[in-house]
Amino acid sequence: MTVNKKEKPKHLGRGLEALLGSLTTESDEGVNQTPITVSVRNYVQEKDLGETLKELPLNLISPNLHQPRTQWDQKQLEQLAESIKSNGIIEPIIVRPAGDRYQIIAGERRFRASTMAGREKIPAVIRLATDRQMLELALIENIHRTDLNSLERAKAYKNYIETFSLTQEQAAEKLSENRSVIANYIRLLDLPSEIKQMLTDRTLSMGHARAILALPNDDLRNKIAKMAMTGRLSVRNVEALVKKTLSKTEKSDKKPKNKPANIYDLENSLTNKMGTKVTINTQKGGQRGKISIEFYSLDDFDRITELLGVEYANEL
Repeated sequence: MTVNKKEKPKHLGRGLEALLGSLTTESDEGVNQTPITVSVRNYVQEKDLGETLKELPLNLISPNLHQPRTQWDQKQLEQLAESIKSNGIIEPIIVRPAGDRYQIIAGERRFRASTMAGREKIPAVIRLATDRQMLELALIENIHRTDLNSLERAKAYKNYIETFSLTQEQAAEKLSENRSVIANYIRLLDLPSEIKQMLTDRTLSMGHARAILALPNDDLRNKIAKMAMTGRLSVRNVEALVKKTLSKTEKSDKKPKNKPANIYDLENSLTNKMGTKVTINTQKGGQRGKISIEFYSLDDFDRITELLGVEYANEL
């Protein structure tokens, strides 16, 4: 018996598909596809959107100011440029009018590669778009269709949230993402500069960084990050190392003078069990008190709530 799974609803209607229609955006041209040169004659205009296709001079086109990508793979651009020299452009870029010039909405890779290929003009679909739509399109296009490094993606999420005064929950809904994914990326921006550079250089992965975020200070974070990079440790190795480091840090703390030995031992047991600091404070001869469980990131919070069997779906 065949079961058809219901697909998760997409929210790109608020972004790419609403503004760009069925037109495909950024793709890896010239690699595993058959190139097709686009021209005004073979392009079907979508009249309802009031769009226009023209051959625009490259020197009248400016990049998208909201482009999250800050680094471009030179080798890939060179390969795309060679493909464009031989076969032309697979699909037009998408631009909006900006005075007597144009700004790119989608297709900056094709624009850069065409410049490298020595072309003077490029086919472009001209459409109207607000600043908000420009940012949404740039973010969606890059996050879902190209390989941003994790730090660029984190900055893109933060920029989107701050620009439009959204909560993480609202941003997740609009971008068809899980809130925890957005929260975890934004937390990367709290890492020290050395680790951020490792993420930019891709010598450290997102998984490594998430594990390292559980550490309580930057000195420990830098220490573990360097060990992970030089020792080529897996994410699981780093998670185990972080847990061990947390345990040693807690054990090195001085024992409270007025805390009974059995309470102190119980704190250590719970700390080791949960992989984070647990403090027990008692009153009235141990008849009442409170247990404090620390967390060092939203990801760590989610891990602890899962360990306690608590379902958590709201933002802090």
